[in-house]
Amino acid sequence: MTDVLSAILARKRRENSRRRRHVAAMQPVERVPQPERSERGIRALRRAPGESPSVVAEVKFRSPSAGEIHPWSPGEGIRIAQGYERGGASAVSVLADGPGFGGSPLLVRRVVQAVSVPVLYKGFVLDPVQVDLAYDVGASLVLLLVRALEDIELRALIQQIRSLGMEPVVEAANSDEIDRALAAGSTIVGVNARDLSTFRVDKEAARDCVARIPMECVAVFMSGVHSADDLSDVAQGRADAVLIGEGLMRFEDPGARLSELLTSV
Repeated sequence: MTDVLSAILARKRRENSRRRRHVAAMQPVERVPQPERSERGIRALRRAPGESPSVVAEVKFRSPSAGEIHPWSPGEGIRIAQGYERGGASAVSVLADGPGFGGSPLLVRRVVQAVSVPVLYKGFVLDPVQVDLAYDVGASLVLLLVRALEDIELRALIQQIRSLGMEPVVEAANSDEIDRALAAGSTIVGVNARDLSTFRVDKEAARDCVARIPMECVAVFMSGVHSADDLSDVAQGRADAVLIGEGLMRFEDPGARLSELLTSV
């Protein structure tokens, strides 16, 4: 695990500890399962026969490796998410992490309220208190990072997410992590083309990993798509869906760029 990722996870654990203390001081909240969220999420990402992969378009203003990706301004995240929906996105991913990525749980909530497609909560989820937060802000999908979790933790978080009617998107970076994701019972498995140990993108290795995901699962190709050729290459493989973030957010109008990519494939 890289120093960058280790630092992010350490910070997230401190945040979770503070949030648990805050929640413990409040009245208990009853959360009614909403399985329609999970159903919508799986349906949006699963590739229809004869169709191109679905696109999960990401709202991400910066990252530890790339720095600023897109200028932030009030309401810009909502504007981008709505542009993604108009541009053909099947789902929207929103960074819920502030210090490293320029997002927040509040931004997730606002995007959920602004679009009709399912929303993926992406925030280095390590703790049940974060799953509750993802439910509270209206997410349909919740990202879990295999590399950040022990197997027992991964299984427990998958079960909790589903118990609330959401669906986990379990992100792997290599064959061993795919095996762990599948063993934990994942339905949606993402393969990140960016190795979090080196931050190097290896699209060929990612395509090989995606090809290993069983057909009964939903396979998501994540990172490394910047052009129509990139998207065409992914479309020729196993992937049901592709997550595109920086390849859209580098443009002044990310939604228009998404539309352009989709019409050129």
